[in-house]
Amino acid sequence: MRPIHRAAIIAVGSEMLTPSKVDTNSLFITEQLNLLGIEVTFKTIVGDDRAELEHVVRDAIARVDLLVCCGGLGPTDDDLTRPVVAGVMERPLIEDETIASRIRARFQGRGLEMPEINRRQAMVPTGGRVIPNPNGTAPGLWIEDGDRVVLLLPGPPRELKPMMATLAESPLRERAGGGMALVRRIIRITGRSESHVDEAMQPLYAEWSRAAVPMSATILASLGQIELHLTACCAARFDAEHALNAAVEQVKDVMGLHVYSTDGRAMEEVLGEMLAERKLWIAVAESCTGGLIASRLTDVPGSSRYVERGIVSYSNAAKTELLGVSKEMLMTHGAVSEPVAIAMAEGIRGRARTDIGVGVTGVAGPDGGTPEKPVGMVCIAAASVKETRVRTFRFVGGREMVKFQASQAALDMVRRMLLEAN
Repeated sequence: MRPIHRAAIIAVGSEMLTPSKVDTNSLFITEQLNLLGIEVTFKTIVGDDRAELEHVVRDAIARVDLLVCCGGLGPTDDDLTRPVVAGVMERPLIEDETIASRIRARFQGRGLEMPEINRRQAMVPTGGRVIPNPNGTAPGLWIEDGDRVVLLLPGPPRELKPMMATLAESPLRERAGGGMALVRRIIRITGRSESHVDEAMQPLYAEWSRAAVPMSATILASLGQIELHLTACCAARFDAEHALNAAVEQVKDVMGLHVYSTDGRAMEEVLGEMLAERKLWIAVAESCTGGLIASRLTDVPGSSRYVERGIVSYSNAAKTELLGVSKEMLMTHGAVSEPVAIAMAEGIRGRARTDIGVGVTGVAGPDGGTPEKPVGMVCIAAASVKETRVRTFRFVGGREMVKFQASQAALDMVRRMLLEAN
């Protein structure tokens, strides 16, 4: 049989097209397939619409070696994946009594009688192989069509993930990519725009494309950072890993301290590790970020080893009472000013008796700005035993965007302070 090189993912369910739901299943599936050297070439979300689902399934089967459909395997009328795929592949559905008995026993174990409607979950396309689901009633299905494979998995992540992991260990591994390994690295950069990073990387792009182990690069801009995704594919995983490791070092040589993560970790994780390794304590005083910096720091497990406290000093009175910022300073410079940011950082460090103090004050918007101090202006200071740094930033976007960018810049200021202290 022809090896599986290219895959597509279809997430099924109208709820996936609403603002309240995010398709995390496809990320997990992509990760598992990439580890096997299988490239995901596209993914689609389709609502509970028979005609639309039939169209995308038919198109995907014609384009890739492996199609993974997740969701739509329940017992209700709007669970269409099973009958639509069976129709496209021209495979009649036949009830599998073993599955029906298993579902019936599952209900009986909870003291319930199985609704007749659940028998739909026991319907299997002719020639399909059943994939057991230990965490739910909907089994998965493996259906072969010549060299192609169509894989149907339930939508709930707690059911899908163990099933997908099991498949990756055996049948998918046997069919995957002709022994090719697909390996990725995510490099995160801050303090530079997308165009600046792309321009600096151009010579490396050309070099990587001609390398013994060719590598591709994708650059993505997001709030407060640029992501550089590097991909290498070759027969030996060791060779791909080695090539990517060398490429990461090249990026670090070009971008310097602007590179803050080479393994996909977030800024708060990187800084947390640095603080823990140095046995340093940090305290933060926040105004416009409203506790976001402290929240990000404490989102990291083990942050109690280095986070001492955080204060939201939103009003001028709070800045004076809790941090010791003088009323005269506030009157002279205003709350959004570098002197006040410094006083906040030094005030929280002194009161908390920590190694590092951070102070942030600004105008998050959408109102409150003036020509002299417009929306997006944020003053950030970091104080240590040896030095105090301060900088005024001009961030763009709405309130949440300004707050996140300010939190990212504050964490990065401390990161750079620690690196340069070495």
